[in-house]
Amino acid sequence: MGTVHARSMDSYPMYGRDLGVNSEDLEVMEAVQETKQEVLENKDVVVQHVNIEGLGRTKEDYLGYEISDVFTARNLVEVMRKSHEARQRLLRLGIFKEVEVVIDVSEGADALPNGLDVTFEVTELKRLTGSYNTMVGNNEGSMVLGVKLPNMFGRGEKLTFQFSYGTKETSYGLSFFKPQLGYYERNFTLNLYKVTGQFPWSSLKETDRGSFYRAKYHTLKWEGVWRELGCLARSASFAVREESGHTLKSALSHTMVIDTRNSAILPRRGALLRINQELAGYTGGDASFLKEDVELQLNKPFIWGSVLSASLWGGMIYPLGGQPVSIADRFYLGGPTSVRGFGMYSIGPQSEGDYLGGEAYWAGGLHLYTPLPFRSNKGGLADLFRTHFFLNAGNLCNLNYGEGPHAHLQKLAECIRWSYGAGIILRLGNIARLELNYCFPMGVQSGDRICDGVQFGAGIRFL
Repeated sequence: MGTVHARSMDSYPMYGRDLGVNSEDLEVMEAVQETKQEVLENKDVVVQHVNIEGLGRTKEDYLGYEISDVFTARNLVEVMRKSHEARQRLLRLGIFKEVEVVIDVSEGADALPNGLDVTFEVTELKRLTGSYNTMVGNNEGSMVLGVKLPNMFGRGEKLTFQFSYGTKETSYGLSFFKPQLGYYERNFTLNLYKVTGQFPWSSLKETDRGSFYRAKYHTLKWEGVWRELGCLARSASFAVREESGHTLKSALSHTMVIDTRNSAILPRRGALLRINQELAGYTGGDASFLKEDVELQLNKPFIWGSVLSASLWGGMIYPLGGQPVSIADRFYLGGPTSVRGFGMYSIGPQSEGDYLGGEAYWAGGLHLYTPLPFRSNKGGLADLFRTHFFLNAGNLCNLNYGEGPHAHLQKLAECIRWSYGAGIILRLGNIARLELNYCFPMGVQSGDRICDGVQFGAGIRFL
């Protein structure tokens, strides 16, 4: 799999034992090999036919967009390169198990002396596939079972049913995926789901039933959800009990991501910019607000194999129509994946020990990642570990929107929580990472829950 084959190239310079090359001519062979690339690049060819073998339910017109670029090749090197690129595009569609490429001279009455035929030999996925895996979220884990019907109608469509059982959340959903012909990145997804989650920091449980439609060009999504909020414990505060009941939310959201990092889990270089916007209420429902959320991360190699990283998060939610923002839509801050040294989402407004979230927040982090000390050589298990030194800060609060931007900034600058510490990080492939840190929380305010000392964190998104 993954090999580009060329057959019957009798009209091109070929070398080898079968062509009478003696051992005494090896030095001459090396000189000829150096010019082989140039000879092939200068030899004009014409791609006369591109064939796809092994198709069953897949429509040929759907694949034509992915392989058409092969016809523009003008020499053998270009043919091989463009064929490899077309193979990668075919695999990206998620409908083939294997794709092989064979390049041969043209045959038949219409064959040109320099004509070539390119054949893609494909193996389609089964009509029904299943999967079982585990997932790691921010300080939570889950078991996921899935059933998938790939390439349902022959043009890349996909129907998926997925059930997830986790430590904090249980969900199941049915989704339909449809790519745009010729533009795989432009696709849409229709999803029906039910999610039940527990949020012990707020003594809250939430059940969501809904659907969303997502068009991925940037990412534009509409979501309609029926939410049921309830109390997780009898000791829940009155502020949480007030939020209990059924609500309807209809929202449009847009996400833009620019990511140049070499790794999403523990990058050594590159930057990330993520902007998320959500507008609820204009298409119906009880919730009515405008929400903005921004994430910025910069990574740069430092001395002795270390990496210096800086992160900044920030967000604000504006109530519309005079309605207060639901506890399910507010921001939360604190914990081993954000401002370390504090309890999970245990910063900011609270009532009787239940944390209610806030309408605005910011958080920043400065990190130094270094290889493990006293390593005898590179490679092996030690490369999965990093030592970690960090400085985090942030704040979360509610705003009085009649006061203006200056008052908002002043309130966000008050009562800043911050922490510093050191620890060890374990990278789990390119899926997630584990942190074991010793934290020193500072700037603690009344009502904050702290974790002074050892704190463990697991997740995929860290400040």
